[in-house]
Amino acid sequence: MSLSQNITAGSNARNPDAAITGLQQASATIIPWPPRYSDDIAESSDEFENPFKIRVVNDSSCRSRASSLIQRRYAWRGYSTSPLKLDSSDRITLSACVEDTIVGTMTASLDSSAGMFVERLYPGEFQGLRDEGRKLCAFTKLAVDESVRSNLLLDSMFHVAFAYVINLHQCTDLLIEVAPRHARFYQRMLGFQRAAVDRFDSEVNSPSVLLRLDLDHAATESARLGGSHTVGQGERSFYPYFFAPKEAAEIVGRLGAFKSHGSSRLRRTNQ
Repeated sequence: MSLSQNITAGSNARNPDAAITGLQQASATIIPWPPRYSDDIAESSDEFENPFKIRVVNDSSCRSRASSLIQRRYAWRGYSTSPLKLDSSDRITLSACVEDTIVGTMTASLDSSAGMFVERLYPGEFQGLRDEGRKLCAFTKLAVDESVRSNLLLDSMFHVAFAYVINLHQCTDLLIEVAPRHARFYQRMLGFQRAAVDRFDSEVNSPSVLLRLDLDHAATESARLGGSHTVGQGERSFYPYFFAPKEAAEIVGRLGAFKSHGSSRLRRTNQ
């Protein structure tokens, strides 16, 4: 299933330029929450002063609500998708929450001996990167509620997911499968490059393209621009609205603490 089937949510998100304009007064701040292995990973607010939190989907209730959002948003575009799987040591699902309502979700998956779902259309491209010694990961199951009118929520989910795959797992390349009409958005906003020619995805009955992001670029831009809010000054990517370096380090700490402590609770609650 393409990552970008539900990238559009709300009028500003349907128009990336308008969304970026709306973000110019937005803020992204982190507060320290005890205990450090809480499911809450980050907190931010949009330009309308609406607060939201980025959390790990860590129990059956949250997973069911995130799946419902994915299925509703994909169905709106005429696609079908399977429910979220239980998270494991090679996968984490994040949610963006306004109070207790899930308004966004994304899954970050690591490469394994079983391969990754995204590579089913592109086995040669994936194997070629592995043969070069690259450590791969993929983002899938992205959905944002239609009520969300700011791209800052999407920025925050991407930054937390980047922290997971870069800082905790030292991945070198991120692969996503998107509809061709969305490719330019990801190229401009995050620095993705096309990794293959368009192919037809029979599961969603539509064309698809594989995009690749060098995570060295993502890490460098996150550190250089995170928290700077320089959109409108020649910089048109998501990176200025990522978290500032100090806040990003706290996010990495929370993810690490969750990995060490929260995952055992995840296994218990999934039983």
